[in-house]
Formats: sequence, C-alpha cells, structure tokens
Amino acid sequence: MYVYLIQSEKTPEKRYVGITEDLRRRVAQHNSQQSWHTSPWVPWRLVVAVWFKEPEKAEAFESYLKSGSGRAFAARRLW
Repeated sequence: MYVYLIQSEKTPEKRYVGITEDLRRRVAQHNSQQSWHTSPWVPWRLVVAVWFKEPEKAEAFESYLKSGSGRAFAARRLW
C-alpha cells in the first residue's frame, strides 16, 4: 500500500495526500480528472511515495500526514 503526495504543476500551492495500492494508476486518474478533489488543478506531479507492507500502517501514516502535526512534518521534510 502506498501513501503518496502530489503537487499541482499549474498551481504549486495545491497539494494532495492519498493512499493507493496501484500508484501509477492512481496518479494517472488524478491527471485525467477522475478525482473531483484534484481535477481543477491538473496536471499533478508525484512528489513522494512511501510503500507499506501492512495496510494499517499506511492508513495511519496517511491520517498523520493529514493532521496538523503531519502537515507541519510534510512541509519540513517531504515537500
């Protein structure tokens, strides 16, 4: 399971954190406007992807990155 961070090429301040089993397919979906959360800001580029063997750990990391302290961590270390 991947936790991934993407950033809009057109509007770099727009960022998105997600989770998927198929990273290539999911980024392609974002870029083909199949996600209403991200479609206004295509194209997207992959910034970071972290693979987890255990889905529960991936879900916990995604939740953390979407929290206040997780956003601060990502701003310092991942973006």
